[in-house]
Amino acid sequence: MKKPATIRDVAREAGVSVAVVSRVLNEGTGPVAPDTRAKVVEVIERLAYHPRAAARELQQRTRSTIGLLLADLANPFFARLADRVVWEARARGVHVVLLTTQEDQHLEAESIDTLIERSVASVIATPAGDNLEKWKRLTDLGVNVVFVDREIDELEGIDVVTIRNDASAETAANHLIGLGHTRIGFISGPATTSTGRDRVAGFRRAMEAAGLAVDDELIHHIPFRGDAGGDAIGVLLSEPQPPSAIIVGNTAQVRSALRRIKQSEIRVPEDLSLVVFDDNPWTELVSPPLTVIRQPIDMLAVHSVELAVGRAKGLLPEQRRRVEVDAEFVRRSSSAAAAQRTPTP
Repeated sequence: MKKPATIRDVAREAGVSVAVVSRVLNEGTGPVAPDTRAKVVEVIERLAYHPRAAARELQQRTRSTIGLLLADLANPFFARLADRVVWEARARGVHVVLLTTQEDQHLEAESIDTLIERSVASVIATPAGDNLEKWKRLTDLGVNVVFVDREIDELEGIDVVTIRNDASAETAANHLIGLGHTRIGFISGPATTSTGRDRVAGFRRAMEAAGLAVDDELIHHIPFRGDAGGDAIGVLLSEPQPPSAIIVGNTAQVRSALRRIKQSEIRVPEDLSLVVFDDNPWTELVSPPLTVIRQPIDMLAVHSVELAVGRAKGLLPEQRRRVEVDAEFVRRSSSAAAAQRTPTP
């Protein structure tokens, strides 16, 4: 028995996006050129495509509600991002349904189903790195998706708002290299995430450009949740030749990493220089104040909401948009010139 045609089949045959097919099926949800509309209608008739009941229900979704699916609200970065997204959305008369995945792919899958049931017009999300079929189903149903902070390489048609992660890590590394550090540790997020991969790539690029060897033993990809940051610090400091500087590129693990350093005999910055990703009120209050890569959370929220609302109202061109914003390097007292002696744990 022949498998019934899907909206993705129609889009592929007509040479348009799923969103265009959705607009043809739902008049008034966005502009479609007359020739394009005629072509889509012809393909719909030829393939005998019939929208599913769930899809017809979703076609009536309100444009005044968007979903916000974030990785971990215990992470100060995501908590502040959520607060700003809600503020920006309400300023535009849009309500927000907030869900968190707690960095769990199974919970993410359930959350996507929940957002489908809530009939949101758009979704702003930080993906866990999997659930490709779930995300495709969401877009097949005509829901606009904007990935913020992270992205999934296989989903090329989804809007993305992010900082320049590779350039930010490169800046942090160049700062330490300029201070004379040659053995630099890097603590990053999981390699399954775009941020984890991109930040390590930027770090490697800076080291190689400076003619410095990249010791893979000094690069740690660790989970966002738990106390893996402290464990990674312990491993780095116990190396036969420990690093004289460390970059903590995993925002969720900064406090755990700092706690382990405080428990050791290591002095910052006399024995160990430190640069961390993201800025919080306490990073300037600890002793010494931390050198940071400050992520522009306000800009991430503004661009994400503008894309989500603009897509829902049919105000944007079909082409996928990728918005990259620059993070700010803020030097404080936790980084200094490399000491002449090798630090000991």
